[in-house]
Amino acid sequence: MELVAIFVSAILINNFVLYYFLGICPFLGVSKKISSAVSMGLAVTFVMTITAVVSWAINHWILIPYKLDYLQIVSFILVIASLVQLVEMFIRKMSPPLYQALGIYLPLITTNCSIMFLALLAALRNYSLAEAVVFGVGSGLGFTLAIILMAGIREQLDLADVPEPLKGAGIALIVAGIMALAFMGFIGMIK
Repeated sequence: MELVAIFVSAILINNFVLYYFLGICPFLGVSKKISSAVSMGLAVTFVMTITAVVSWAINHWILIPYKLDYLQIVSFILVIASLVQLVEMFIRKMSPPLYQALGIYLPLITTNCSIMFLALLAALRNYSLAEAVVFGVGSGLGFTLAIILMAGIREQLDLADVPEPLKGAGIALIVAGIMALAFMGFIGMIK
């Protein structure tokens, strides 16, 4: 039951984008089309899941036993940067159109603060390996859910009569705020 609570909480209740407001740059930048939003969401989910596993292993097998806890941030940055480079090379090789569609936002996963927050929060909460994996998958799926919902709304807004001063980032930020308010309705769902 604990794993289910961590999973649901990471997706709906403590959504990194809509609760902590982390990862906003790719959230706003790639959420113009559903197809690119799905691809970015899956890439972030993959990186978050692998980051959860690798950072847990480094933290529990190297940093804690050798009392090197003060190197957590540096080691997690290296893990995230390496994983994103591998994902970027894989996407460039396997799907050049997807690589072009994601553009600058793919390398920005490296500096996506939500991924760093995932590694640090899992270490802070002293999650087991299973809990860290579930937390990583749930957090990635929460990001994916938020970015796909935003992309769907933004595609509809392209057809709507939006006042000129609000077009683009203005209406996107308003929609993100309303989405965050809507997701607050999930608070208290899991006890």
